[in-house]
Amino acid sequence: MTVGTAPSVDAVRDAIQRLAEVPSGSYRVVSCYLKLEPRDKTRGKYLIKIKNRVREALANLARQPQERAAREGIASDLQRVLGYFEEPGRLPRARGIAVFACSAVGLFEVLPVPHVHRSRLAVEPTPLVRELVALEQEFGTMLVAACDRTGARFFEVSAFDTVELPGLAASLASRGGRFHGERQVVRGGLPAGGSGEHNYHMRIREEKHRHYARVADHIFQIHTQRPLVGLVVAGVGVDAAALLPHLHTYLHDLVLGVVRLNPKAVSLAEVREAALALREERERAWERTHAEAVRDGVGSGWAVNGIEATLTALHRGQVRTLLADGHHDDARIDDAVEDGLRQRAQVDVLYDQRARRAVEGLAALLRFRR
Repeated sequence: MTVGTAPSVDAVRDAIQRLAEVPSGSYRVVSCYLKLEPRDKTRGKYLIKIKNRVREALANLARQPQERAAREGIASDLQRVLGYFEEPGRLPRARGIAVFACSAVGLFEVLPVPHVHRSRLAVEPTPLVRELVALEQEFGTMLVAACDRTGARFFEVSAFDTVELPGLAASLASRGGRFHGERQVVRGGLPAGGSGEHNYHMRIREEKHRHYARVADHIFQIHTQRPLVGLVVAGVGVDAAALLPHLHTYLHDLVLGVVRLNPKAVSLAEVREAALALREERERAWERTHAEAVRDGVGSGWAVNGIEATLTALHRGQVRTLLADGHHDDARIDDAVEDGLRQRAQVDVLYDQRARRAVEGLAALLRFRR
């Protein structure tokens, strides 16, 4: 895949398939996941993270009994990964990135991703692709409905793609300068006054409500055809949230929020960024909920807290939901995230301050008590 470009969803899937098929050998593969959210790009924080991780990997490499040629190959791949991030113009417009390098097999793959659990770097016999494989299924599909009283546009936002669906146009009889059956003389597009003007505004209001009800019905139909994990409502001014009262009861829990976007002019990139930002806010709320569940579950034996206790639970296959501190600097946490993905546990990396305070590096909600 060409670095620096925005790949299609099929190209991403092909790349994941190629990575999954890389056989183990005497060589080693560098796998790097890096968060590129706005706060990570502030003052080059992402570059500091990758430099620290490359430095740690080189230090670990020096302590391992590798042959000289193998050690030089790994060191070269680590420097190539670092060199990629040292040129900001190469970075994709994404909230995360995965990079895989192994000169022994001619591998250097860059994949923009919408979400990274935790910035980490590893040198292993094969590429660490479990996070990528799980991402598309875990991410699901969000719908962005951008509408005003004249029409609506719909966008599907998935892990690796944003697609515009067929839209709806409102059928407003009031667009003309005269209503059929009304005797009021129209001047400047409005009835002259009195009851005619009142009827005009009432009809505008009724037509707007019918339009938003029709949009809500259309969203419900989309949801029944391919279940959604989130819904974003977009619009301009005071009408931005006008759709919400018309949504089906089943859809209210899916609403991630309302954003101010011009339905007629919004681009795919703007839609995606707005949806991902709201999804991130929802994730912070989930983090707090799971952290509270750990606090309540430790006493009853349905949760564990602390790195050692959580690693033991992972070894036993007990972990249903793994909670990892996103800022705690311990290599065992990176290994735990990979192990949790391997066991198909839900992995929540915590960045919310309140949630982090409740977790001692690692914690877990359990499938069963020992």
